[in-house]
Amino acid sequence: MGLGWSSAEERQPLLPPPPQQQQPRRRPQPRGPAGVPAAVPVRRLAPLAGRVYGRRWLVLLLFSLLGFAQGLVWNSWGPIQNSARLAFGFSGWDIALLVFWGPIGFAPCFFFMWLMDKKGLRVTVLLTSSLMVLGAGLRCVPVSDLEIRKKLIHGGQLLNGLAGPTVMNAAPFLSTTWFSPDERATATAIASLLNYLGAAGAFLVGPLVVPSPNGTSHLPLASQSNAEHIKDRIEAVLYAEFGMVSLIFSAALAYFPSRPPFPPSVAAASQRLSYRRSFCRLLRFADFIRGMLKFILLLLLSGATLASTWFTLTCLTSVTHLPLTTATLYTSCILLGIFLNSSVPIFFELFVETVYPVPEGITCGVVTFLSNVFMGVLLFFLTFYHTEFSWFNWCLPGSCLLSLLLILCFRESYDRLYLDVVVSV
Repeated sequence: MGLGWSSAEERQPLLPPPPQQQQPRRRPQPRGPAGVPAAVPVRRLAPLAGRVYGRRWLVLLLFSLLGFAQGLVWNSWGPIQNSARLAFGFSGWDIALLVFWGPIGFAPCFFFMWLMDKKGLRVTVLLTSSLMVLGAGLRCVPVSDLEIRKKLIHGGQLLNGLAGPTVMNAAPFLSTTWFSPDERATATAIASLLNYLGAAGAFLVGPLVVPSPNGTSHLPLASQSNAEHIKDRIEAVLYAEFGMVSLIFSAALAYFPSRPPFPPSVAAASQRLSYRRSFCRLLRFADFIRGMLKFILLLLLSGATLASTWFTLTCLTSVTHLPLTTATLYTSCILLGIFLNSSVPIFFELFVETVYPVPEGITCGVVTFLSNVFMGVLLFFLTFYHTEFSWFNWCLPGSCLLSLLLILCFRESYDRLYLDVVVSV
């Protein structure tokens, strides 16, 4: 597919031809004094280094923008829930379900991972972006009946949630397919974190564009207005998000190759395990454990544990007497977000390295599927439980500490990096 994009020099094979093709004539084998064949030194041909292409940054940009848009659309309603209640008649259950469609969208997670491993990135990205376009379009259908409009919005959020498995799982697969070993971690970080940045951006876009009902906003730039005006501003946001998603889909349709003409590394060109063997190997991943990724992950989780503990103790002013101010709350929350979100690409890279040659798609698919299962259970529980939430502050430092202890007991290995660094030398 990519032969038309490369020069004749680029189309030369990565590996030299085998010795049988280089020496077609069979020469007589030298023999020792007793007629025994003498040992002939074998000339080993080292594989050449992989090739990287400048277009890899365009592929990374398109995929990152797709992840940003998916996160932005998924988190559209939470930051403006008071305005949405007034404009569309949403109930508390509607607001919770609009967020809950994200974890529900991970139900067909392994189908998308299978599609990515078997058909490549282009087919998977086009299917994912088309679901996002359809979902964003359903939210914009101008229906006067609020009940029908709410159903269309819920359907749109579900379709956007179905895009989650690709935008959250495919980052290591993309970095392995397009980037050299010394660029993989950076590419994985960019591709995976843009989805979280999009979800965070919704907290700025929504409240600044959509006015809030009287007495429900503390933002200095948020204006107060009536229900009709609020509905118009919400629809303006929905149309803008639909336009952004459509533009990204058009760009991906015009240019988003599945893979480069030739792989950037030995690991990218190597054979992966079958799905059956992959699952068997993932079930005994605790047998692996060594390196720097683990050390970095321990530092990040330690910082997350300290930041979440600081936040929790700050909320207990009557017991700890720590100052409870806007500055301390913002500082602890920002530090917590930095530490936790920074650990995501590191964890992906560590897990992919450890279980290699399990395909990157199925590896990240298992991780994010389990993550969304836990998140879905928590959201489902909080939807019906409205009594008392002081215990919830302790769940965050507890989960950070538990993750820190589990990573501390984890034995890492770098089989993929070993293949690239040692075998290709």
